[in-house]
Amino acid sequence: MTDSPRTGNPGTGAPPVPLPYRRDYPKRPFDPVPELLRLREEPLLTRQLAPNGEPVWLVARHAEARKVLADRRFSTALTPRTLIRPKTTGAAAIASPARQPGSFLGYDPPEHTRLRRMVASAFSARRMRLLEDRVAEIVAERVEALAAAGPDTDLVTSFALPIPSLVICEMIGVPEDERADFQRRAHHAFDQTLEQSELISTFTPMWEYTASLVARQRKDPDDTILGGLVREHGGELSDTELTGITNLLLLAGHDTTASMLGLGALLLLRDPQAREVLLRDDPENTARIVEEMLRYFSVAQTGLVRTATEDVELGGRLVRAGEHVMLSLATANRDPGVYPVPDRFDSHREAEPHLAFGHGIHFCLGAPLARTEMRTAFPALLRRLPGLRLAIPFEEVPFRSFATVYGVTALPVTW
Repeated sequence: MTDSPRTGNPGTGAPPVPLPYRRDYPKRPFDPVPELLRLREEPLLTRQLAPNGEPVWLVARHAEARKVLADRRFSTALTPRTLIRPKTTGAAAIASPARQPGSFLGYDPPEHTRLRRMVASAFSARRMRLLEDRVAEIVAERVEALAAAGPDTDLVTSFALPIPSLVICEMIGVPEDERADFQRRAHHAFDQTLEQSELISTFTPMWEYTASLVARQRKDPDDTILGGLVREHGGELSDTELTGITNLLLLAGHDTTASMLGLGALLLLRDPQAREVLLRDDPENTARIVEEMLRYFSVAQTGLVRTATEDVELGGRLVRAGEHVMLSLATANRDPGVYPVPDRFDSHREAEPHLAFGHGIHFCLGAPLARTEMRTAFPALLRRLPGLRLAIPFEEVPFRSFATVYGVTALPVTW
């Protein structure tokens, strides 16, 4: 076991952690940048500088990432959210939904366990099976709407963003005439380049709006997720906690799936074999392709950071209590020791369990919902618009330059 260097400032001389995807690396926009892939091959954990300039241990391989996510000696609650923001915008992290009261994403047990338990039943496999028909209806409505509007559309605004937004808003209880404003704010909430004033101007009205939803449900709870929380746990949860939980669900249930729908659609436009498999209307084939997409893209880029609560041996190093580790899911899910030819999208791959939804106690509650939306949306789009194709060269498709969640900012298509 090789100990970590402990001379002076442990961050001295460390390079900035490479962002998984960069706009100035356009040749292979689906792949992590070469610097990050190289660090994955290092025999020991490497010392890097987080976006805000603080030192972190970079966890780039599957085994170590899975260990961190499952090991309660690595804390979420003790990790400053400023780590994932550039120095110029670090103060804006105070507005992050992960740090709002009630947002169990930023808590450790027992508080995390208490809050997550109350919400878990809303995303159970049974409830997702009951929701499948409604998701199919929403997908069909959106696909028919864009088909009726005629060729030449942006699949991000007409397909990828509306579907998860409509589903989660309906599940939470956002009235139909108020969803457009929510969708606009949610789309900007994950932009790590926003200045403090911009981020606060995004989060503050969102928090106030969600608080108004809570107040309405307190008076007359319905059968939505928020209404159920009020009926079943209203005496245990404060209005502030209910607002934080609702805000987290609205945001988390929207942007990640929207990004996967946009990236997945772009991939399918370039992969005839995957398109052919999806058009066979075989649920097992569809599920396999969706899992491969989740592994291949790993859209959660920078949000997984943990702080050691005691000294822990990890990846050939000794991570000291109080030190931070930053997980690179983009490389962990492309670990050649786990996935043969990991940088190739393989529509026939029977992949080992990936980490796109995390692992351990913070495993994404919305994973069943995201899978349902993706398994429904892609085949429906391809069947309804068999001539779908890019309206611009692939090299001109705009990708997010720096955001918590990776994706395309626009996807012009025609048919």
